[in-house]
Amino acid sequence: MLLSLSLLLIVGFILSSLFVRLHLPGLLGLILTGIILGPYVLDLLDPKLLSISAEVRQIALIVILFRAGLTMNIRDLKKNGRPAILMTFLPATFEIVTVILLAPLLFDITTLEAAILGTVLGAVSPAVVVPRMIGLIENGYGKAKGIPQMILAGASVDDVFVIVLFTSFLSMFQGSGFNLLSLLSVPLSIVFGLLLGAILGYALVKLFKYLHIRDTMKVLLILSVCFLMVALEDGLKDSFPLSGLLGVMALGGVILKIYPLLAKRMNSKFSKVWLGSEIFLFVLVGAATDITVLNEAGFAVVLLIIVSLFFRMIAVFLSVSGTDLTVKEKIFTAGAYTPKATVQAAIGSIPLAMGVPAGSLILTVAVLSIIITAPIGATFIDLSHKKLLQK
Repeated sequence: MLLSLSLLLIVGFILSSLFVRLHLPGLLGLILTGIILGPYVLDLLDPKLLSISAEVRQIALIVILFRAGLTMNIRDLKKNGRPAILMTFLPATFEIVTVILLAPLLFDITTLEAAILGTVLGAVSPAVVVPRMIGLIENGYGKAKGIPQMILAGASVDDVFVIVLFTSFLSMFQGSGFNLLSLLSVPLSIVFGLLLGAILGYALVKLFKYLHIRDTMKVLLILSVCFLMVALEDGLKDSFPLSGLLGVMALGGVILKIYPLLAKRMNSKFSKVWLGSEIFLFVLVGAATDITVLNEAGFAVVLLIIVSLFFRMIAVFLSVSGTDLTVKEKIFTAGAYTPKATVQAAIGSIPLAMGVPAGSLILTVAVLSIIITAPIGATFIDLSHKKLLQK
């Protein structure tokens, strides 16, 4: 385990720094590190580390979503109320519907298998998008019009919507039928998650004002509460709708609202925590990427990904229509809403494990979508924001 951790950190740091010097996003080097060290190439990572990979990646997501809450001013988000709401489901819906219509024509699969494939492909990656939006907010790019705040919030809710659909379509495959109540759980999980995060955030602020606690201990307490919310979501998933990750973001937002000085200090602390978390997140995403399935990828797979992304971007333009965003700002919003990574790495192999006939194809599309969209999307955000957004 120690050898795996040292290789992960050292090689990840070296390749990330190399990509940055080449004016490319460092996460490309981190994903490449995971692929090289992972079980499908050199196989140098301890199986024990890979067995807890999902939990480690979730911890990294918790860190970045809490930071997102600390930087997302609700007043800025209100400027894009309707577009912000549409961004949570419309782009994913367009992408899923495109796959449902196109995949059976390109491949010998059923409509239900195409629906499962669409939900695997349809989620945007908070791990790629959120830290970049936080950077834009901190540096003032697009902040006046609430553009990074809108993308940040949409990317967080987008995953909840897509994963609920994914679970529903898998239930249909298993013979359980499509449960409309599961769709109703999407808005309920959002509301209850935000409410729980707000209540716990208020309680923590009161505690920190009443007791003198060192900032390091505050970080540990906040992380513990965030872990508790995510664990609660997992424990109640069969009986009560709750989005723990949205609760994490709401907790940070409440601290920013009622205790800005603490929010500023915590953001500084958590930005340092994120430096380490980022390496683990993207290296382990790379390690979970089964590149051995890419020999099954043909032109049709690439075409499916490109066409579905095209319609996703059209949905983004529809979502922000009628706003005061310029054409350049709309182009940036559409491009920034395309990267895939964490969700695809997490659920891409599930259909194959559950015996879905198109499971191998679904895994291939999931892997290829990460390899294509994560680098291109991240590079687009990093290289275009100064030209397309106002500071």
